[in-house]
Amino acid sequence: MDSNPMHSLARQPTPFRLAPRCCARTRQGLECQSPAVSGKRRCRMHGGARGSGAPRGSRNGSYTLGLWTQEMQELRAEARAVIADSRKALRHLADR
Repeated sequence: MDSNPMHSLARQPTPFRLAPRCCARTRQGLECQSPAVSGKRRCRMHGGARGSGAPRGSRNGSYTLGLWTQEMQELRAEARAVIADSRKALRHLADR
């Protein structure tokens, strides 16, 4: 069983076999076994390629509601901080 000539690893060149693997989760829930792009941790299909990823800002989709723009996310973070501070103040007043 050790010397099966049809085994996929036996037919691959040595540098390909020794290359670090991507290990991103695939749709099947397994780890991707493609080699990582040199200098990166992911393969070309999982974000290692130059220019991969979605564009930032208005170039990425239509912002009809604007719920997930960077400005709205910052505004919600500030509102959460104000609410947390007011709850802490109310707890302090209730303890008196």
